[in-house]
Amino acid sequence: MDNDFMETRRLQYLYELSRMGSMRAVADILGATTSTVSQQIAQLSREVGVPLIESKGRGVRLTPAGRRLAEHARSILAAVDSARLSLNTEAEPVGTVRVAGFATAIRRSLMPIIEDLAVHHPRVDIVVLEHEPAEALNQLAVDGIDLALTYDYNLSPEKVAPGVETLSLWSTEWGLGVPSALAAPFTSRPVAADAATVFAAFAQHDWIGNSRNIADEKVLRLISSMSGFEPTMRHQSDSLDLVEDLILANLGVGLLPRDRPPRQGLTILPLANPNLELHAYARTRQGRSTWPALALVLQRLRGE
Repeated sequence: MDNDFMETRRLQYLYELSRMGSMRAVADILGATTSTVSQQIAQLSREVGVPLIESKGRGVRLTPAGRRLAEHARSILAAVDSARLSLNTEAEPVGTVRVAGFATAIRRSLMPIIEDLAVHHPRVDIVVLEHEPAEALNQLAVDGIDLALTYDYNLSPEKVAPGVETLSLWSTEWGLGVPSALAAPFTSRPVAADAATVFAAFAQHDWIGNSRNIADEKVLRLISSMSGFEPTMRHQSDSLDLVEDLILANLGVGLLPRDRPPRQGLTILPLANPNLELHAYARTRQGRSTWPALALVLQRLRGE
């Protein structure tokens, strides 16, 4: 066997193939060619002495041995990252932490940390990229970023791949944003109406979804199905300000956090049975959280 038996880069190709399902997809996310991916996995197969992939139609799939090694690869790659990044955990935090996340979490959770680090840890630099959860998690998986700020809803939990460490940040109640002129039947009630009842009252209206995250539309369609109708998804926006503007222009109704600053003419109706909550998270690749610069950011996110 070669001295570089199970060289970690080859393990990375195999692991990504187990995640993505095609060599073309692996090549795209790792910045390689399909020929390189094929050659590296073939070399890995020769090194371990068993076939790791087999033909499936016009593509390939992992053999049982390939699936087992891919699972080991996830742990091995995480361990290598952890060992490399934690060689000197007592060192002064230094370096660039790449963060991708949704705008609310960046403003609420990250910006105060950036201001603090500029004063107390000026050798830690933060790069900020605004991305919806799926986009941020994809970047995290291929080492395009160090930290992903993501969210999901209690009615549409996010599926996170193995090898990702999660820190829960905060939760926010959400409701249905509607023109205030149409909200009177619900604002006069002493308690929140059932979500299905609220949605049914606006069944004939156009609806506003998120342009880049399908979780919002899943929630809208789920509650609408409880009310017995299919919502007309006429508009899409990932900007909460724009969602409010569309509602105020009587162009539709849509989901909004209930702690938004009040705007004249706009009412956010609470929902019950079920209620709707957004949960925010900080996610890192397994083994990376011991890197001093990233560990410092996570410490601040925990409020320490």
